[in-house]
Parts: sequence; structure tokens; C-alpha cells
Amino acid sequence: MGECSVFDKFIIKRMSLNKKKELAEIAKELSRKLRKEQTSAEKIFCQSVRNKKFLNKKFYRQYPIFHDITGRETFFIADFYCHEERLVVEIDGKLHQYKVEEDKDRTEILRDLGLKVIRFTNDEIEKDIEGVLLRLKNFIEKKD
Repeated sequence: MGECSVFDKFIIKRMSLNKKKELAEIAKELSRKLRKEQTSAEKIFCQSVRNKKFLNKKFYRQYPIFHDITGRETFFIADFYCHEERLVVEIDGKLHQYKVEEDKDRTEILRDLGLKVIRFTNDEIEKDIEGVLLRLKNFIEKKD
């Protein structure tokens, strides 16, 4: 995910609204914005999995996942999501080295929702997409 503007940070902080319709609209708009501003690693990954090219699986980009595990209705936006596998693929840039605890908490919540989570770095994708896809294949087939 790219750098967030002041507006984006405001929206993210307000994500725990009580009105589900408003929350869904915010998620939809933020997802659209993130799809338009995807990183080079996200583009590479997307090209590799789009149109069911990868294991005949459908992957959605910047997909909102709603939950109320924390006691308030809110959502995460997964970089990529495969509904058939209940799989979240997160692509971490340099910013994530400063968000290790936040990423750990997010992963735990996603797993509590019954989702599988795998993470790759931008560097891994940009330098070795074939290796990333092999790891992903093994993860899906429960070998990783």
C-alpha cells in the first residue's frame, strides 16, 4: 500500500462507524483508491494471478474484509483475496518494517475469522515472482 494522505488517515481512523452502509461505502471508496494507486509489486503479482491464471483461482485486489472481533464493526483491506481458498495475500513494502506489531495483530484477527494469511515483501515479488508463486502454491496445497 502506498503512502497515506491526511485524508486517508482520517478515513482509516473513522472506519469503526456504527452504520454498516456508511462503513461499506467507505470501504468501497478506499478500495478503489488503493487499486488505482497500486505498487509495482502489486502490479506484478496481479498480472501473475489475474483472470484465474494461477491454479485457476480467482483473486480480488484490495478486497475489504469486515469484522467486529474488536467489539466494533470495522474492516481491513486485503491486498489480494481468494474467496475459494479463504486466503489473504498481503504484500508488504518498506513501511511494514515499522508496523510489525500491527501486522501481527491484523493477521491474528484474520485467522480468527477463519482466513489463511500469507505475506510477501515487495522485494520478493519484484525479484523472484516465480519463487513467490511456488511458495503460494505450496501454501494453498498445505505444503508450506
